[in-house]
Parts: sequence; structure tokens; C-alpha cells
Amino acid sequence: MAKRDYYEVLGVAKNASEDDIKKAYRKLAMKYHPDRNQGDGAKDAEEKFKEAKEAYEMLSDAKKRAAYDQFGHAGVDPNMGAGRGAEGFGGFAEAFGDIFGDIFGGGQGGGRRGQQVYRGADLSYAMEVTLEEAAAGKDTQIRIPSWEDCETCHGSGAKPGTQPKPCPTCHGSGTVHLRQGFFSIQQTCPHCHGNGKIIPEPCPTCSGQGRIKKHKTLEVKIPAGIADGMRIRSAGNGEPGVNHGPPGDLYIEIRIKPHDIFERDGDDLHCSVPVSVTTAALGGNIQVPTLGGKAEIELPEGTQHGKTFRLRGKGIKGVRSSYPGDLYCHIAVETPVKLTEHQRKLLKELDESIRRGGDKHSPNAKSWTDRVKDLFK
Repeated sequence: MAKRDYYEVLGVAKNASEDDIKKAYRKLAMKYHPDRNQGDGAKDAEEKFKEAKEAYEMLSDAKKRAAYDQFGHAGVDPNMGAGRGAEGFGGFAEAFGDIFGDIFGGGQGGGRRGQQVYRGADLSYAMEVTLEEAAAGKDTQIRIPSWEDCETCHGSGAKPGTQPKPCPTCHGSGTVHLRQGFFSIQQTCPHCHGNGKIIPEPCPTCSGQGRIKKHKTLEVKIPAGIADGMRIRSAGNGEPGVNHGPPGDLYIEIRIKPHDIFERDGDDLHCSVPVSVTTAALGGNIQVPTLGGKAEIELPEGTQHGKTFRLRGKGIKGVRSSYPGDLYCHIAVETPVKLTEHQRKLLKELDESIRRGGDKHSPNAKSWTDRVKDLFK
């Protein structure tokens, strides 16, 4: 089977630069690497992986590329004096060795460039706020754990008068390479855990960590309208990085305390408003609470239990909203309890009077009775 053009294999033009060729190869190697392709397509992926490797080995070598450009595949055929060394490791490790470190657990930065550098872990902090604070916003302070260089060893981790030594396993690089056939896998050194050094005599103050745990106070601004579960990011206030790597971030997660009166639904608020039987029957103006004070609604005569009144703009203006939400007041008609004999007598008289008036006083009961009759026909 005839070989494909090397430039076609890598998907680059014939005048492509060395960087373009390397980038194209790395992309294909990531896509078709055997460890990333299992199952039915494994064989096809392996062939494409080998094909890309061969193309890169030819085009990354200036002499082989010149011969290939002039004579084609014949110019680099090993049987014609320009052997490609099919089983050799060649430019594969040069172009892709550091990428394997990222795939299989390496940190940021290749071993050949020195110690492994790791970004610090992110931290999470749960903060409880009231509904009023969430609606209006709040400036507050929190205390979080932090790490500072040890004053005894000045961050080296070694006992005063001693020095850390290069790791004998990785020779100070922080990584080790495992080779099998033409594969090279870069992993964090198991001896020094990526530090590139060992400490024979640890500092007694920090136990060799080079830093000690303390606490610091942060100013936190809670934006108005923040909702339950939202997070505020405080950049650089997470755990410190390893080997002078960048610190992680702190995420402050908001938890809104349950409110005695209101329930929040997005930017809207809901509340239950208890009214007496007589107020519901006779109607009238009643006062209802809002987050900004009191408001008034007018109950029509004969207001039923469950009736909802909407007060526009009396909800919460969310952090991403242009207008505030609404307040929904749900009427809860209360049945009187612990009646005196006189009150019981009055209610019985009222009931008798209502019954004499017929169905016009209880339209819902009449409708319900009719539906029950239809059910049992």
C-alpha cells in the first residue's frame, strides 16, 4: 500500500515552519494515542499514530525533509541510504515528551526545565446571610486559613545551618520518565513528590514544609440581589502553589437563611397573609409587610382563602436583573378558635341566617355539591 504524503498526513503546507509541524504532530498524537483509543477503533488509531510519528520524524529533521522534498519517499527510504530508523525514538520524545506529563499526571512545566510547578488548590467558604442582607448587599469580613513562609528556615524547610539537597531519584527535575518501546511517560517523582529536592534535616518549626499555617482577614463585598448557592471568587486566596506555583482561589458560597415571613423564588417573594373570617367576608384595607417596609392592599368583599395579590416591584432586584421582582401575598382565612359561649351563639345565628339566604352566600359550596352529585350518578 502506497504511503501518504507526509505533509498530507500532518495536515500542513509544504512551506510549513518547524513550529507548525510540531504543533500539527502533537495534535494528532494526542488524538490517536493508543492509551486514549480503546475498543473497536484501537487498531486504526494505532496505525494513524504511527503514520503521524513517521511523518514528523522525517519533516522535523532538516536533512531528511530536504531529501523528501526533492525525491519524495524514495529520498528517505532506508533501503536507499537515507534510513529513517523506524524503531528509533527520535523526535517523538523531543516534541511530545512533556505533553505526556500532562496526560498522565504531571504538573505544569516539563522536567527538563527544572522542578515541577503546581498551582495551589482552590478553597471553599460557606457564608450564611439573611434575606435582607442578600437583597440589599453587604460589606463584611471573614477569617480564613493562610500560609506564610516559616521565619525559622525562611521558607527552605531545612533546619537552620543545613540545606535541601537535590533528589537522587529525579536529579532535581521533579519528574521521572518511564520508557516502554517508543513510548515515554513523564510522571511526578515518587521520592520527592515533584519538589526536586529532599530535606535531610527538616526545620523543627515547620516540619520541613517551609511554611506555617496562620489566619488572615479578608474584606468581602456581597452584591445586592445575590441568590442562594451563588459563589464569590476571591482570586489568589486559596492554597499556595508548590515550588512557587501560583496560588489557588477562594470561592465564597452564599447560603441564605430561612426567613420567618418571606420565601424567595428567583427575584419574586411570596408571603402568607392571615386574615379573619369577618375581614375576608366584609372586605377592607389591610397592611402587609415588604422588605422595604409596609404596604397596603384592599380586600374585596367576600375574599376567599388562597386568593393571591400581586405587588409589583416589591420583590428583589437580582444581580443580573434590570428590574426588581414582585411580591405575592397569599390570603389565609383563619377559622376562629377557643370561642366563648356568647361567640358560639352568635356564629350559630349567623350560620342559620346564611343558610336561609340560600346558595348565593356560598357559591363554592353549591358548585362542589353539584360536582359530587354528578360523580355518583
